Amino acid sequence: MTSTSLLTKGRMEGLNLTQTLRFLPGVIIGLTVHEFSHAWVSHLCGDPTSRDQGRITLNPLKHIDPLGFIMLLAVGFGWAKPVQFNEQNLRNPKTDVLKIAVAGPLSNAIMAMAGSVIFALLYNTGSISQYTLAGQIFLYGIFINWGLLVFNLIPIPPLDGSHLLLSFFRKYPSFHEALYKYGTMVLLALIVGSVLFDIALLPIWPVMNFLGRGFLSMLGVYI
Repeated sequence: MTSTSLLTKGRMEGLNLTQTLRFLPGVIIGLTVHEFSHAWVSHLCGDPTSRDQGRITLNPLKHIDPLGFIMLLAVGFGWAKPVQFNEQNLRNPKTDVLKIAVAGPLSNAIMAMAGSVIFALLYNTGSISQYTLAGQIFLYGIFINWGLLVFNLIPIPPLDGSHLLLSFFRKYPSFHEALYKYGTMVLLALIVGSVLFDIALLPIWPVMNFLGRGFLSMLGVYI
């Protein structure tokens, strides 16, 4: 079983080289922490697969998929290397699968909130602003992590949120299999449709914008 992480840029399209360099740290950190969290929790739940594959690390090279990373920068969506685990090795398969799935998005939420707190402290002391290079890198990182949270909680296979949905259909094997089999094609169709027709079939941007700006405003930062 695998868990795949993707990121859509929403309205961040048309990034030039300078913007890409500001965008890049958030992507690398967000994807790395996300996949590390899946690996770490699967290990805690009793499965040694992620440990044996060297995935319990914060080294980005162990988590970034070269093709997925290039696709992300080129067309706005991509993926990291999925963390593999064996359900048969888990102590409590039904609940542990959900723990592993939630670990990635939850880690992105924590990263986004922690980044927001640090940005707010620096912002309120006049050490940083949304117009400085450091400030823009911070903000990109914050919103990217919110985006990873929102995107990966969509209940369509193979995204993390699908495990919550699929757990309800395990008693119907044929339907469960169909959801998992065709989920990727449905997701790809939604992403491609959004890009080709400039329609927000997956309303990631409004939600991540609401979360990002909303949490910052709670800390006294209005951007």
